Amino acid sequence: MTHSPSIIRFEENGPNGLSPMELDPADFHDVPDAQNVHVYFEDQDLGFSTGVWDTTTMQEAFGPYPGDEFILVLDGQFKMLDASGDSVPAEKGQSVIFRNAAPVSWKQVGYLKKFYITYMDPRAETPKIESAEGGIVALDPDLTLSDHDVLPDTTTPQREKVFFTNDHGNFAVGLWDTQTMKTPMEPFGWHEFAQVLEGEVTLTEEDGTSQKFKAGDVFFVPAGTVCSWDVPKYLRKYYAALDPNKRPKG
Repeated sequence: MTHSPSIIRFEENGPNGLSPMELDPADFHDVPDAQNVHVYFEDQDLGFSTGVWDTTTMQEAFGPYPGDEFILVLDGQFKMLDASGDSVPAEKGQSVIFRNAAPVSWKQVGYLKKFYITYMDPRAETPKIESAEGGIVALDPDLTLSDHDVLPDTTTPQREKVFFTNDHGNFAVGLWDTQTMKTPMEPFGWHEFAQVLEGEVTLTEEDGTSQKFKAGDVFFVPAGTVCSWDVPKYLRKYYAALDPNKRPKG
């Protein structure tokens, strides 16, 4: 489904619950009893999707991870295993970055739910990656920024640390903060999944619709959404951003 630009507040069970997914046993080492999803925004031509997903106990087949992805674990825990059996663990409350084509297997015991944003352009060739090292990164939710991360040429003091940029250079994950700030009403330039870690922000759309997001909230701003951002005091967030106008050549 493709929605017209509008800011989306994420809910753990979607607006009306999650829908069962069709499962292909070939995708798994241990097949789950069930997986469910609600897609908040999708562009199939772009190979882009964001929403909420859950699963029961399972292990995926070993192979290249299907896309660049950023997630927030809402419930449960899992491990990403490489070919040697080494793992990167993650649990409830952690945010995790996945590199497209990293050779891994997702393994978990028990229930898991996540918010996700994933991107794998159907026109691009899947890269051949020999090692999973550095391909899966679980972020520290208590990480803060320093004076070394100050952004130049901003009218409001802002800082940023980029943790990941994909092979095409059009998908990035980072940590960003700002002091008091208000932007003009203008089209948003990229798709952004935002996880508020501290502070609050009010986003107002062209039709006057306003939403306030505070620590613990997750939201998505589609590219092209005409909106303004109002930060009354301070805001710190993780972001995963995709530039839909910068795509790999077919």
